[in-house]
Amino acid sequence: MKLAKMTKDELELLSHKDITYYILEEEGKKNTADLFKQIVALLDLPQSTFEEKIGDYYTLLTTDKRFVMLEDGNWDLRSRHTSDKVVKVELDDDDEDDLDEEKDDMVPDEIEEDNYDDGDTDASDYDDGTDDDLKDLVVVDEEDLEEN
Repeated sequence: MKLAKMTKDELELLSHKDITYYILEEEGKKNTADLFKQIVALLDLPQSTFEEKIGDYYTLLTTDKRFVMLEDGNWDLRSRHTSDKVVKVELDDDDEDDLDEEKDDMVPDEIEEDNYDDGDTDASDYDDGTDDDLKDLVVVDEEDLEEN
């Protein structure tokens, strides 16, 4: 739909983002200020609206996935700027062999399985080692430490 053929009432029903979409579709890329000035003019808004709302308008553009900011600072429709560049890495035979070896190194030779008991354990099955570890232990009172 052409913006020039729309009435003011029809334009007022559209969001600023939708009007921006139509402008970019018809006229091509533009910078933020030019886009918003055109919207203000189309809607017959006062100049103070431009000054007060330009920041909000910029935020609208950055959050809408239909628009993309180009390197030159202009906005355009994302649909016109598809990314069709694919990086293709060609490996020679030696590189492929190295990659295969790296993959083999990452996989363990044997996978150990956890062996769990069936739950039938007694306290006598555990050796906490307290008998051997504590045989040389000496208990000293704080008073004895202060005297020395």
